[in-house]
Amino acid sequence: MELDHALSSDDSEHIKTELGDLLLHLAFQIVLAEERGDFGAEDVTQTIERKMWRRHPHLFEQGERPESWERSKLNEKDGKRSVLDGLPPTLPALVMALRLQERAAGVGFDWPDAAGPREKIREEIGELESELDNHGDAERLEAEIGDLLFAVVNLARKVNCDPRSALEKANERFVMRFRRIEALAKQRGIEVATAGLEVLDELWEEAKELDG
Repeated sequence: MELDHALSSDDSEHIKTELGDLLLHLAFQIVLAEERGDFGAEDVTQTIERKMWRRHPHLFEQGERPESWERSKLNEKDGKRSVLDGLPPTLPALVMALRLQERAAGVGFDWPDAAGPREKIREEIGELESELDNHGDAERLEAEIGDLLFAVVNLARKVNCDPRSALEKANERFVMRFRRIEALAKQRGIEVATAGLEVLDELWEEAKELDG
């Protein structure tokens, strides 16, 4: 989505523009619904108000202890039976993994701290290495790599790190360092395509040192 891209860019002007487009789209949908006689802007407002009262009663002095969004969602009679329902299937895989884990954590299916996912990562690496040693087929390798990635996202969540932001920054570092490799190679008359891993790895370490 353009709004996601704007938010990740941290460009306030871009964010303002995309929020405006979103508001225009919402207003248009409400007008269409009003013309059909389905609902109006006031109905939309009342619906969200009722949800807020049900899900966050502690904010309205109706209770002292907040209930998780996921638990309150299960209590609503809207035909949904799983806390995992409602997530857009078009979410990027990394974001989907995070949202699934957050939903499960909301009903208590979660480790108390980062030690659990750290151990899970070690376990998944072991299973992946076993498949590699035994020349596992592509499907099994894909499954093990998927489990490992899912566990890494879980660790990021437990240490309050946005995995999407972390990966984006890792991508940016890779691009910056690889371009430095290319620049260093050009300065020394080295052909990147034929230099070989050993030479390129030395240039990579040199590029990393330039980061300080």
